[in-house]
Amino acid sequence: MKEVEKTLKALANKRRLAIVKYLNKTGSASVGEIADEIKLSFKATSKHLSIMRAADIVDRNQINLTMIYSLNKPLGNILKTTISNL
Repeated sequence: MKEVEKTLKALANKRRLAIVKYLNKTGSASVGEIADEIKLSFKATSKHLSIMRAADIVDRNQINLTMIYSLNKPLGNILKTTISNL
């Protein structure tokens, strides 16, 4: 039950939903690319991604100095339902 609550709280934000939608479409993207897409500062986007990472919604990989984010696989039921409704 706690995992469900953590996921729902992390998704309860329009910017984070926009990030989920974008990553579902692109597969993966850097913080800068995501920030440009959702029209938000790099710093604010990074904070949203940190919240989503803590809730196991996104995963990140570092390539040189760039952090690349993608949706965690396999997608949980809550995330699958959310994506299908975006």
